[in-house]
Amino acid sequence: MSSAVTILGIDPGSRITGFGVIRSTGNRLEYVASGCIRTGKLSFNDRLDEIYRTMIGLIAEHTPAEICLERVFMHRNPDSALKLGHARAAAICAVFAGESERPLLAEYSARQIKQAVAGYGAAEKDQVQHMVRRLLCLSGELQADAADALAVAVCHANSRRAAEVLAAHGAAR
Repeated sequence: MSSAVTILGIDPGSRITGFGVIRSTGNRLEYVASGCIRTGKLSFNDRLDEIYRTMIGLIAEHTPAEICLERVFMHRNPDSALKLGHARAAAICAVFAGESERPLLAEYSARQIKQAVAGYGAAEKDQVQHMVRRLLCLSGELQADAADALAVAVCHANSRRAAEVLAAHGAAR
């Protein structure tokens, strides 16, 4: 049986950044924690600092071996895309800020995440939330951004499991 791997999923946003922590052991996924970093009405620079500092704390608390986040997609509004990119960069900088061993960092497109979680790359947000609750055996409501971050972590767990199976199959030849 595979050893347990702690995975931190991040759904970056300049006003709300979702995070989700799961533990993956073989085919089993276990919910650890999730939530949102809400930056409120802070100045833009202070929002980025809040994301950075909170992510450092989350990484120290959960010591994930692997961290994954949603890849930036082009918004209709270039200013929104730039702000999203800055928030994403603040989270990534936190990953590399520590003195300890750096976790693996992976990124996935929204379509890849939806495909991995809901089985359909154009799934609606509520379908993804429903499947995250089912896959992680959660009851009750999840905050949308936290559910998205957990979906990123589930996508990564599925991708790493598929890579392990392919590697084992290739080694068996």
